[in-house]
Parts: sequence; structure tokens; C-alpha cells
Amino acid sequence: MKLITFKDSTLVEHLARVEGDQIVPFDFSGGMLGLIQGGQMALQVAKTATSKPCPLNAVEIIAPILHPSKIVAIGKNYAEHAKESKSAIPEQPIVFTKFTTAIIGAGAEVTWRPDLTSQVDYEAELAVVIGQTARHVPLNEALDYVFGYTCANDVSARDLQFGDKQWVRGKSLDTFCPLGPWLVTAYEIPNPQGLPIRCSVNGQVRQESHTDQMIFGAGLKLTF
Repeated sequence: MKLITFKDSTLVEHLARVEGDQIVPFDFSGGMLGLIQGGQMALQVAKTATSKPCPLNAVEIIAPILHPSKIVAIGKNYAEHAKESKSAIPEQPIVFTKFTTAIIGAGAEVTWRPDLTSQVDYEAELAVVIGQTARHVPLNEALDYVFGYTCANDVSARDLQFGDKQWVRGKSLDTFCPLGPWLVTAYEIPNPQGLPIRCSVNGQVRQESHTDQMIFGAGLKLTF
């Protein structure tokens, strides 16, 4: 099931189930975050919503989830990317964070101050949305904690990232975490290591890879 968050003509936020080029709107207390925290009961609400469908292209789609408790990311998780940056392949995950205030919707404009950074870069990523509290998770149960997946762009100001000697500021400027357009529930993607990844900049493909090229897969990250 594909789920979106959108704004209506009065800028009020709603949720919707995507069905082809149509959406079936519905509301849930707490928005997408409330739906995720609501578990199977909440998913049933999304599955059975029966409001009047409307065209997908008639609404303003925003980031599927706007206020997660945290964004935990893994750096240099593709061998090819490590080679491009002339770095050794990590022996264990390199964990960093992005501020949640960096989140914007897919297709929204990424902006920055030219006097602050002149080395803005992009990385298409698979974002794993955790559906329940996870701690000391064994590998064989890790994906049971996943609510779904969405697309992310890990935008970075490389001069700030490396000039600061740690990554948070260079990864967390406003607009530096586009997400979406939709969130796909986990049961639709039984194997998150079987997905192509592509990034286009102004219509030109700049990055093309596959999640099977990850050094540390989605499940393993949840156990770290």
C-alpha cells in the first residue's frame, strides 16, 4: 500500500491511499506519525478508507512523514561510493544523524545560502521507516520492526561536513532531507535489498545503483 501526506486547497494536511493515478483521502489522529504508531489497527483504517477518490495530480503532496523522532543515517554504505570518495570500505556502520527540520517533500526546492556553502551534493537513498520501539533487536527479527519505506535524498554541504570534522551541520541545513513522494508499507517490499536506486538532477541521471550493493543491509542496520 502506498500512503501520502497532502495539503488541500485550504492548506490542511490529510493522508491518502494511492491507487494508480487516484488517491483515497482519509484522516487519522496524529497524521502519518500517528498512523505508524497505531500499528495494525491503523493500517486497517488506511486499507478500508472509502472516501471519494480524487486525482493524484490534483493535490499538493508533501513529505510522507514530517516529524519523526529522529533520523539515523549510515555513511559510506555503498562500496562504489566509498571508492569514489577514496575512502576505505567501512568495517562497521558509520552512524550520523540529520535534523528533522531538514525534511521537505519530494520535488520541493532544495535551497542554501551561497555564502555558507559552495559544495552541495546529493545522494539518493532508501529510507527505512521504523514502526515500533526497537532495542537489542536480533537480525532475524529486524525487519519485523519496519513499517515501510520511502525515498530520501541525503543532501550534503561537503565543505561544512568535512570542515566541521563531524557531519551533522553539513547534512542538516533546511531542505537537506527531501522525502517521498509516498511511503510504501513493508508487506509490499519483503526484500529491501532488491530495489534499484536512481538520482536525477534537472532531468539528468547522476546516480544509479541498487540496494543489493549496500555494505550493511537494512536489517543489519537495525541491530547495530
